[in-house]
Amino acid sequence: MERRQFLAASSGYALAALGLPDLDSITRRTRLQADSTVRVGRGEVTAVRQMTRALGDAAAELGGGHARHLVVHYLNADVDRWLNGTWTEAVGRDLYAATAQLVHLAGWMAQDEGNQGLAQQYYAHSYSLAAEARDSELSATALRGLAVQAIDLGHRAAAVRLSEACVDEARQLNDPKALAYYQVTLSDAAARDGDRRIATHYLAASQSNIERSAPEPGESWASHFSIGRWAHHSGMILAQLGDYEAAQDHLHHALDVHGLDRRRSRAIVLADLGTVRLRQDDVDGALAAWHEFLDCSDGIRSVKVEDAVQDMRARLSRLRAVAGVAELDERAAAR
Repeated sequence: MERRQFLAASSGYALAALGLPDLDSITRRTRLQADSTVRVGRGEVTAVRQMTRALGDAAAELGGGHARHLVVHYLNADVDRWLNGTWTEAVGRDLYAATAQLVHLAGWMAQDEGNQGLAQQYYAHSYSLAAEARDSELSATALRGLAVQAIDLGHRAAAVRLSEACVDEARQLNDPKALAYYQVTLSDAAARDGDRRIATHYLAASQSNIERSAPEPGESWASHFSIGRWAHHSGMILAQLGDYEAAQDHLHHALDVHGLDRRRSRAIVLADLGTVRLRQDDVDGALAAWHEFLDCSDGIRSVKVEDAVQDMRARLSRLRAVAGVAELDERAAAR
């Protein structure tokens, strides 16, 4: 899976991932298996899930630039042997699903450290694994990864199409957190594409689902989508739609009411809060939020955090005459 050179992410490649994977491959491989020295059971599946959880926790706290090599090594040294081992069809489906999560994590980490092309390949592979495992939630989550990447890269039409496919993939799920997770992504893509009607429709749908969800996280990736994270996403959608007062209220809820506990997430919300306050002509409030952002982001290796620093500095350059701006810019330059 690892590639040394940078690969350019394209909307065409992302959309090509929507091609239907081989849904019968696991059944066929089980039927045609030759004798293998590697016998795979529930223990190996549990190991993959535990490693994904541990490495994912580290990445969520410190950014994707930390420890991605550990994910890649684990995929190549252990998981690949198990995928090519001998297993029952039921174990095989669970193994493919667990591997889809780990590959998705590798994609998220690659994206967060700036390697967009490699991230796109990981997301597409995760989607293929999840579809072969017949796990709709993991399939939708992989599509969401591609959609968010398309949003970040400015591929607006592709972002909407991928987000629609993500929501459609999840239509039979019963987990309101998962539904909110995918619906707010489609709302974001539509807002960036200038479609206010679709954006507001899916923002309302996601709010309805997140408000009826249980507060405790479950085992799946999507079930960790908390109301605090939803408040951040919805706040930035509202800002995109021009409602800065409501946006600031949502960001306040994300930070102070629901309390995001991951430093990377909290840092990004603080950076966004500074921008929203500046657009409301609250310069002092913006500077205060950005000082907190720099405090929180210390030691985090994430291209998203680095982009937020550069965005902040570009905005500060227009405020050079304001007291405190030079000090803040010096702090940012010294990171």
